Amino acid sequence: MDRPKVYITRKLPQKALDMIAAECDMEVNPHDRVMTREELKEAIKGIDGLLCLLTDTIDAELLDLNPDLKVIANYAVGFNNIDIAACTERGIPVSNTPGVLTDTTADFAWTLLMATARRLVEADQFTRAGKYKGWGPMLLLGGDVFGKTLGIIGMGRIGQAVAKRAKGFEMKVLYYDAYRRTVEEEKELGIEYRDLENLLQEADFVTIHVPLMPETEHLIGEKELKLMKKTAYLINTARGPIVDERALVKALKNNEIAGAGLDVYEEEPELAPGLTELDNVILAPHIASASIETRTKMAVIAAKNLLAGLKGEEMPNLLNPDSLK
Repeated sequence: MDRPKVYITRKLPQKALDMIAAECDMEVNPHDRVMTREELKEAIKGIDGLLCLLTDTIDAELLDLNPDLKVIANYAVGFNNIDIAACTERGIPVSNTPGVLTDTTADFAWTLLMATARRLVEADQFTRAGKYKGWGPMLLLGGDVFGKTLGIIGMGRIGQAVAKRAKGFEMKVLYYDAYRRTVEEEKELGIEYRDLENLLQEADFVTIHVPLMPETEHLIGEKELKLMKKTAYLINTARGPIVDERALVKALKNNEIAGAGLDVYEEEPELAPGLTELDNVILAPHIASASIETRTKMAVIAAKNLLAGLKGEEMPNLLNPDSLK
């Protein structure tokens, strides 16, 4: 039997590539960058399986270039880059890599939260520039974390992991979610429910952990930012379009909030005008899950999904079971 042909849109940790190469004829994007649309159109032709990234837009136009495509494995928890309905209509099963990055992303949300509050990047740049001339009582004053109020938007896996870490800082933890947790769950996690407006008004730190969907696009905009305390900080490790980035720039510039820590952007990798000029924001290049262990686990899960689909077996993380009917 011929070995299935597979295309991988970006180099992945070697363990996953070895798994795929053992069973498939594999081609990997040779460039360490996001593929252009034209490159993706060429790559999809004549293959049996596609392993893609969140940065690859997989839509009906692309799918129509290869009616024989059998399976798509997305190397991400999110899948808003893929037209799931179009895949289902064409009988193409799609998978993702859920669960694996929960703790790593929660760790990074806390990294941004603490670094933003204590102005760590500013302090590093200040010291490297030779401006440090000795200790001073007013030098680079930031905000305390211990004992403050944390507002978590989205109480899924990552939101819960963030809440658990807050216990060590003896924080009051508020949350907003479309689905309220049970009384038992709230007690176990030490969290209190608030509607979005009240959460924004009460919290000293607001951290976002909801998926991107029509209901959450620009969930945080000018109106919501004005509800926050002037001493509050906004953290986003979820998806960029959840925050109106231009409104955030305005709020930061006018000191309507104290600061922000961002790992994702509305028009990624482009940034809203003026964002890089601000000292009260930390900008990371979408690295919340970027630990060696987690990225390797993600790649292995994606490889297992891909191989299972190509063999006609049940994909462990199938997103569209109706595609198999």
